[in-house]
Amino acid sequence: MTGITSCSNAKKDNTTKFSPADYVNPFIGASTSTSAAGVYHGLGKTFPGATTPYGMVQVSPNTITGGDNSPGYSYEHKTIEGFAFTQMSGVGWFGDLGNFLVMPTTGELKKIAGKEDGSITGYRSYYDKKSEVAEAGFYSVDLTDYGINVQSSTTPRCGILKFTFPENKKSRIQIDLARRVGGTSVEQYVKVVDQYTIKGWMKCTPDGGGWGDGEGNTNYTVHFFARFSKPLENYGFWSADIPDGWSRKKDDVVSAPYLTRVSEAPVITGKDEMKGKHLGFYTEFPTQEEEQITLKVGISFVDMEGAENNFNTEIASLDFNEVKTQARQLWDKELSRIKISGGSDDDKTIFYTALYHTMIDPRIFTDADGRYMGGDNTIYSTNETFTKRTIFSGWDVFRSQFPLQTIINPSLVSDQINSLVTLAEQSGKEYYERWEIVNAYSGCMLGNPALSVLADAYVKGIRTFDVEKAYEYAKNTSRVFGNDKLGYTPSELSISHTLEYAYTDWCISQLASAMGKDEEAKVYAQKSQAYRNIFDKEKGWFRPRKADGSWQDWPENARTTEWYGCVESNPYQQGWFVPHDIEGMVELMGGRKAVLADLYSFFDKTPDDLLWNDYYNHANEPVHFVPFLFNKLNEPWNTQKWSRHICKNAYRNEVEGIVGNEDAGQMSAWYVLTASGIHPSCPGDTRLEITSPVFDRVDFRLDPDYARGEKFTIIAHDNSPANIYIQKAVLNGEEYSECYLDFSDIVQGGVLELYMGSTPNKEWGK
Repeated sequence: MTGITSCSNAKKDNTTKFSPADYVNPFIGASTSTSAAGVYHGLGKTFPGATTPYGMVQVSPNTITGGDNSPGYSYEHKTIEGFAFTQMSGVGWFGDLGNFLVMPTTGELKKIAGKEDGSITGYRSYYDKKSEVAEAGFYSVDLTDYGINVQSSTTPRCGILKFTFPENKKSRIQIDLARRVGGTSVEQYVKVVDQYTIKGWMKCTPDGGGWGDGEGNTNYTVHFFARFSKPLENYGFWSADIPDGWSRKKDDVVSAPYLTRVSEAPVITGKDEMKGKHLGFYTEFPTQEEEQITLKVGISFVDMEGAENNFNTEIASLDFNEVKTQARQLWDKELSRIKISGGSDDDKTIFYTALYHTMIDPRIFTDADGRYMGGDNTIYSTNETFTKRTIFSGWDVFRSQFPLQTIINPSLVSDQINSLVTLAEQSGKEYYERWEIVNAYSGCMLGNPALSVLADAYVKGIRTFDVEKAYEYAKNTSRVFGNDKLGYTPSELSISHTLEYAYTDWCISQLASAMGKDEEAKVYAQKSQAYRNIFDKEKGWFRPRKADGSWQDWPENARTTEWYGCVESNPYQQGWFVPHDIEGMVELMGGRKAVLADLYSFFDKTPDDLLWNDYYNHANEPVHFVPFLFNKLNEPWNTQKWSRHICKNAYRNEVEGIVGNEDAGQMSAWYVLTASGIHPSCPGDTRLEITSPVFDRVDFRLDPDYARGEKFTIIAHDNSPANIYIQKAVLNGEEYSECYLDFSDIVQGGVLELYMGSTPNKEWGK
């Protein structure tokens, strides 16, 4: 899975207009393989199918249901079970969505997909790997069992599939309305509207698994309005009678008894509508060789009228090529927010695919008419004041993804904050969720990351939301989840909880200070010192603490023991997370020299492939600020050295080219910023660390509604894979000796010039 030739071959014609979509390879990261990752988390978990920037709809091949396979697809699988219209990107915890699974077939009707290993047969098909093409906004593949070519594309709220059939007297398009990644829809409805059209809905609740196999509390209904290009002359349904007492979660729905029950479902004809626990719909027809049939589908999370309106607004009048062309134009427009030059073709592909992956989530949750489903299951309208968005992978994305968007897409940040504030209000909870998906307070991961995003936006001038209400909810969040009771959080994950709550209390202090609430700012600044309360001076490191004040037992190799006081990490990795008070952290750890020696060891022991490990584990988020600590410790050349090393070794133009879960844009945003030569070390502070760019020139296009300048440019003179060290810097024509910028330097527009060399200049940036 190392050489990918089936992505777009349209690229690199220097005589045509620059098209960043040419450099998008959606296969990068498209594997859930745990064996390739060497750890239970798997690899990138991205999907290769078609979508638009932040689109509601993703039409993508699915190769697996159940297990920890959130995108529904993994490159190494040899069969496809259908093409779904909603997908998650890059996440673990078993996944969700994967709704409205469509499969073209021929011959005998089969009602289950069966198993990849062939142990249970079904309608899934082998596919020709060499035929598989994935581009920005387009996907195509040949299903070899049926001799059918399938192509997909999307608008923001609609999708289209084009099938090229062989000659066959019994060709078919069938839809599994119950299907859902990580479980099943628990109830479905479908109605034949006219000779070409069906509409309906699929209700998904925790009883049907999904996010966290039900622990994530997702409760949503996907409504659809679907039109076939070929008349519905011979159609029908199947409806499986699922006993009330049966469990219907991720492993249940792929078990032999469950699949047997569905496979025995009666076929029902002569009706125009059905409701049930496990429904399917099919339409059969004879086809000529190379006959093309399309299926257009509008999706809504509001109601069937919303799905129909989305359909009529976005796709009703378009043919497949028009949809594909429009999708590509949307990608070119969004990806052009950053323009790069220099680097190899692989470097450019890695960069623009990373930028592409930062533009999947947070996706739109608002219909074309401005309506959305609120946190109390009531329909609301944004009244054009913001776009309601969903999938906020907070614990991941506060680190790089949202800081990136404050530069290139501040209105998106505003949308996200408005979405979180209105959800807190509508749900009646009046505090922020840390990992939101389709309005669910899922409780996934820990910390209060929304407070970081909020403070970072406010101090950077993004204030297009109800500031006072946002601030009150921030304080409520800290009260509900925080260190208030004991000055630390006693739990099995005491280190992670305490450090992350301390940081986000500092974020509240930043917000309060910027709002002129000086006394409250002091209170939260003091709370942000809670990290000191779990530092064991005898051990010289952070240590999980019990409610009675005693320490948890200190095992052998405690600092590198995964899950010892830490979530998905060890104390050595999590312990560097005091971004708001590096000076205080260094003092606790024995001073600058001791800390530097420890950091040298931390990086030197890291394997070059940067796959999951006990040291600098780039495959997961807790360490993502650590390379930039060297800037704070007056050794910026080591930030330059290690950031270039990580960019080179943790990101590749391969299926396995993301060393860990992509995590809804975070892994990719880290690369986009770092490869450009800047990265935050503490969101909520306007300081951005300068590091060694991968590219010779990077132009950030700025938003005139939020920024005074038109663009900010970083130029790296004499840059090369060998010349990774900054010799000197010039900002807007004046020599510049700091190893960081202020956000204001960027949004006022300007040029940062870096002069590169092969050996460190240990005088610059100190």
